[in-house]
Amino acid sequence: MNTRQTSSMSRRESLRLLGVGSVALAAGTVSSLGGAEEIKASEKILTRTIPSSGEAVPVIGLGTWQTFDVGASEAERAPLAEVLAAFAGLGGRVVDSSPMYGRSEEVLGDLAARVGVQEKLFVATKVWTQGRQAGVEQMEESMRRLRRTRVDLIQVHNLVDAEAHLETLRVWKAAGRVRYLGLTHYTTGGQAELARWLEKTPVDFIQINYSAGEREAERRLLPLARERGVAVIANRPFSQGALLGRLRARALPGWAAEIGCESWAQVLLKFIVGHPAITCAIPATSKVAHLRDNMQAAYGALPDEALRERIAKEVAGV
Repeated sequence: MNTRQTSSMSRRESLRLLGVGSVALAAGTVSSLGGAEEIKASEKILTRTIPSSGEAVPVIGLGTWQTFDVGASEAERAPLAEVLAAFAGLGGRVVDSSPMYGRSEEVLGDLAARVGVQEKLFVATKVWTQGRQAGVEQMEESMRRLRRTRVDLIQVHNLVDAEAHLETLRVWKAAGRVRYLGLTHYTTGGQAELARWLEKTPVDFIQINYSAGEREAERRLLPLARERGVAVIANRPFSQGALLGRLRARALPGWAAEIGCESWAQVLLKFIVGHPAITCAIPATSKVAHLRDNMQAAYGALPDEALRERIAKEVAGV
């Protein structure tokens, strides 16, 4: 199976570096790390490098749209504390949020501090407003909510006033306030414009919708990202759950075992990260069981192109 351009870190080493014991104690949710035992200690978490720096990040991250937009009660936040602790315990790093996701940034910041993983996460957020000063104020507020003085990645969301915000982000990057800058879109209709920006503007990341059910990015945007040395985050990995709903009644094919998959979610995620241009996929969940299931896709072999096509046909019902 195809693992080119994919580096790895041993699971034992990743757990040591992340200090799983302290995470569990801080969260008060030792049970949330039970899924770590399901992955053999000898297996290695799959990573991809960020072209502009060479830094490696795990191929499966965590989205926060809708799932982290909750109130302040313990009943609402305790399950998410478990999710975040399990995510870090299983080697996860990249967590993506946005000021347009309601309370998600605030909840992420609070819970990352609570479970003791604030400095171990690769935190990405976005700017989504018109006007340079309004963008500065929004990004400052995001930092406050996230409880960080430096954010790993800030992305111009849906290309809104991209020229103004990228100018600010370049200044912030030079000053060390942000490590990477990027551009995003979540619809297929926005990909042509995103490609035009990529052709003329140096950025570290793009974030786009890409899955076995939404493959339009393969035609132009993913090859262009590889050509320009730009990392790619894939959002909508399950097409907002539509793909899982379509596949729920189907038995998992025997070939899924060839890439170590035990669920359709794992198959769909490995389809995404099997593409050499993809750096990371960011499924969102508020359930620990689903988080563990998703994280299994960050281990074992990845599908080659022939198997990726087979997966896409299965999804399409061919």
